[in-house]
Parts: sequence; structure tokens; C-alpha cells
Amino acid sequence: MSSRRKALCSFLSLAALIASFETRALAADLDVDVELVLAVDASRSMEPFEQKIQREGYIAAFRRKEVIDAIREGVNGRVAITYVEWAGSTVQRIIIPWTLVDSAEASQKLADALDQPIPSTQSRTSISGAIDFGSSLFDNNGFKGMRKVIDISGDGANNNGRPVADARNEAVAKGIVVNGLPLMTRGDFYSDWAVADLDIYYSNCVIGGPGAFMIPVNSWDQFPEAVRRKLVLELAGKTPAVQKADWRDAGKLPVILAEDKPMYDCLSGERIWQRRMQDWESR
Repeated sequence: MSSRRKALCSFLSLAALIASFETRALAADLDVDVELVLAVDASRSMEPFEQKIQREGYIAAFRRKEVIDAIREGVNGRVAITYVEWAGSTVQRIIIPWTLVDSAEASQKLADALDQPIPSTQSRTSISGAIDFGSSLFDNNGFKGMRKVIDISGDGANNNGRPVADARNEAVAKGIVVNGLPLMTRGDFYSDWAVADLDIYYSNCVIGGPGAFMIPVNSWDQFPEAVRRKLVLELAGKTPAVQKADWRDAGKLPVILAEDKPMYDCLSGERIWQRRMQDWESR
């Protein structure tokens, strides 16, 4: 090969490399309506069938027309989503990395990517760890959202890592909204470990930021509809209408805002854990 031809090949290779960097740089500035971290409970209290219902609820939601419409009707018509499972303070697994969703096809691909074997559960419950980890995922993720949201779903209170309210407050100070999906579905085996009124705990200690809300789930048959409704609100950026009166007796799915909350002990989960460990050691 002549030196001129080699020089041309080198130039073309360099040009291709520069073009790839430019493409990545452009992707890093891609405007989206929302950057959404779906942080899903994978702690030991989640039974295999509950994990299955939880995963299938998100899969079904991303195949629903209402969710796709909420995405397409935004200012940019596209969102960025990552799906994370969490347990203890050092246990967070990215199941789906940051993914652009801008069409029915992209939403379907996200659902298909979620439709995979579910990893085993891990011990402890660190909502603060999930929030801290979720907050770090917005850095250099390739997107610039009009809103940044972490959505926490879980069936218990924080009992590991730093205080959850501290993590929530730090995230909110960064401009991140924290929403919630408290799963009030625990069986009798875990009743001694649970805080009373997990929905009130979430409204006081977990969710926060402008327009933050939660949708409590009282039974697993409510979960698919709760996920669909929550995603539509988050992706569309709509201010939810508040419903909270007698929802448990009526079997309804309310929307409860962070501002609508009484005082609550945000360290109640840690206190229950310490008490149970002391009882265990004294036997």
C-alpha cells in the first residue's frame, strides 16, 4: 500500500473516530421530557411470586397505549428511563441502563428487555441507598431532562444505611423529585418487622420535591394499575389530583402528595430492626 493510501486510510479512520465522539457528545446533550429512575425493591421480604408480579407490572405498563401516549405528548416527545433493583445499602443492580423511549417501538423494546429471569433477593432494606444510587445515575447519563425523577417502590421502611430523610432531602436539593409506590402487601411472617402505615411513612420520609406524589398499593392485584397510573403521571409531568379519604376501605388507588402529611418518625424502620435484633440475640 502506498504512503498516500495509508495516509488516506488513517485520515478516514480518524474522521470516523471523531465522528463517533461527536455523536456521543450530541447524545450527551439530548433533550428529553423526563429522566426517570425506576428503583424497585428486591429485598428479602419480597417473595418470588411478588417479584414476578412487580416485574410483570412494569412490563405490561410499557406496552400500554396510555403510557406511550404520555411519552409522545410531552414537549420533546421522548423520555429516558433506567430500571434498578435495590435492597441493602450496597446492593443496587441496574437491570436496564439508561434507555431512550420515543415511540411505541422503543417502549416495546424496553418491556421486552425487562422480560428476563429475575435475580435472587438480597437482605436488608435501604431506601436511602436506593435514593443515593439513583441520584448518582443522572450524572453524565447522555440526557438532559426537563425533570429528574426517582421512583421508589418498596414494601418496608428503611433499616440500613443512612437516614432516609437525609438522602431524600439531598436529592431534592439537587432538583430531583422522589415519588413512591409503597407496597402494603406484607404477609404475617414479616409483620413484626413492618412499620405501621407504610403509606404515611412514605409521605413523610421518602417522597419529596415539587409535585412529588405516591400511590399506595394495598394488595397485589392493584399493582399493575398502580404502575400504569404512576407512569402516566410521571412521564406526562401532570400534577396529580389528590385522593386520600378512606382509600383502604374502599379499595381505591389514591394519589397522595408529599405536602399532605402528618409528623412521623422517619427512623422507625431502624428502631424496629434494632429491637428485633436485640430480641433475637437475647434468646
